[in-house]
Amino acid sequence: MKIPARLQPLLDDGLIDRVVRQLMSGKEAAVFVVECMGHDGPEVRCAKVYKDAQQRSFRQAVDYTENRKTANTRDARAMKKGTAFGRKVREEAWQNAEVDALYRLAAAGVRVPKPYNFLEGVLLMELVVDPDGNAAPRLNDMAFTAEEARRHHRTLLDEVIRMLLAGVIHGDLSEFNVLMAADGPVIIDLPQAVDAAGNNHAKAMLERDVTNLANTFGRFAPELIGSRYGLEIWSHYESGTLVIGMPLTGRVDAPKGAVDLDTLIDEIDDARYEEEARRLRMASPP
Repeated sequence: MKIPARLQPLLDDGLIDRVVRQLMSGKEAAVFVVECMGHDGPEVRCAKVYKDAQQRSFRQAVDYTENRKTANTRDARAMKKGTAFGRKVREEAWQNAEVDALYRLAAAGVRVPKPYNFLEGVLLMELVVDPDGNAAPRLNDMAFTAEEARRHHRTLLDEVIRMLLAGVIHGDLSEFNVLMAADGPVIIDLPQAVDAAGNNHAKAMLERDVTNLANTFGRFAPELIGSRYGLEIWSHYESGTLVIGMPLTGRVDAPKGAVDLDTLIDEIDDARYEEEARRLRMASPP
């Protein structure tokens, strides 16, 4: 096959030995199956080649990049003005966010692909495989029994908790960015990952991530639909009682006493803001 130009530097540096085939292509990146020389001989890995973010809406990017640090004030000014240099800086920051999150989460034991290297806009990482050694399917291509759905749902709730304890929220978790590996679900696609403590929309994003999981597995275990695991997890996170594997009910008791109108208004504003961001994502061309 024709070698993509972005992969040539990795071939030249000996980080990959052969490009096997293209695995998929989306708006943000194209993924290739590659062969590399490991400690025990040739290994099959994948290379995520980032594309320019011309189709990504600015408002959507703002949701996720709030409070992300830039290298210097010049970069920050350029990003704010939307100059060509600023767009380049923003795109590099978007790519680096995934790389940083992947290394951070892998170190924390989260079920994500193992990262190996990042060079010239290409992320080299583990190829997640199914029981037959083929590239693992996405969650949206799978069907489960009710018991399997409950088990995988709980596994992913624990991974969401593990991520949160590491200070990270996926921000766009759904059936399209979870792979079903031979040993269970693996979370992928993290360029929109946010800092749990530094983003004003962190709570809303966590709740949306967890609701997406409930709705996905709720097709096979209907009792999951309408559950409130996201709010329950966030409540434990705020109170410092969040623990991996802790019992969860999916229910949250209504607070007693007077209603906090300021908090209620903030939650309504967050919901409106998230809905506007969702519509922008839906309106973006494929």
